[in-house]
Amino acid sequence: KISSDLGVCCFSPKDPNFKSFQRISKSSGIPTSFMVEVNDPTMKGVMLSNTGALVIPVINAEAYKNAKKEEPVFIEKKEPVPSELLCLICGDIMVDAVVIPCCGSSYCDDCIRSLLLDSDTHTCPTCHQSEVSPDSLVAKTLLRQVTFCSRLHEHLLVVYEKSKRY
Repeated sequence: KISSDLGVCCFSPKDPNFKSFQRISKSSGIPTSFMVEVNDPTMKGVMLSNTGALVIPVINAEAYKNAKKEEPVFIEKKEPVPSELLCLICGDIMVDAVVIPCCGSSYCDDCIRSLLLDSDTHTCPTCHQSEVSPDSLVAKTLLRQVTFCSRLHEHLLVVYEKSKRY
């Protein structure tokens, strides 16, 4: 503390109890109808009106009250995967999509081949027709491309969500 001849004590900037004063800007140029009076001088965006009252713009008061956070515009919200892209056996997005000839249902290549080979009668899980050969499965190239893009999109969303944590 530094004392003066008048007996007033002042704090030096080197003193741990020293707090710098907040500069409050004047509200000149903003119509008083656009301002709302506040009592807290530490409030964000506070200004000094020409009458000496503490004020903030009405729009700022609403914005501070709502405290809305904007989401990045380039990230799509996660939507459910269309059921046409899901394997009827594992329930995930199909990998190497194939169609079974008996009923036209689509599956992952590994899922349906394993199921048919493990079954003694090679029975279709959808229509229950027996003696369906794994060699008769037909690759669906367009469906494979769509499911690949969907899996890639899911992967990128996961990577983005993990990167937001750091």
